[in-house]
Amino acid sequence: MTGGDDPAIDTFGVGIHVAPEEFRFVVHVPSDIDSGWRDPESFQRRIERVTWETLDREGTLRAVARTTDEGETVTLGTVSMRPDGEVVSRSLSSPADPAEE
Repeated sequence: MTGGDDPAIDTFGVGIHVAPEEFRFVVHVPSDIDSGWRDPESFQRRIERVTWETLDREGTLRAVARTTDEGETVTLGTVSMRPDGEVVSRSLSSPADPAEE
């Protein structure tokens, strides 16, 4: 999953995994990731920061708790970035919460 015509852009999937006693923020890394990524922890933290700057964290986690069974992962969308940390695009959304409909 690269960022279209620019090989220096990689697109990462973002999700929340429902474990028995916690939620885990998940970043799906493309198999053909650009070699410019030197520090996996750094870009994963950046992606998490971008996600919570875009989505309401509390509301998203509440919706995940109501709609996702233990052991499942709900996809929130994607974040496309360059190895220097520049966010090129994001396509993120919270799951629909039946309690708010």
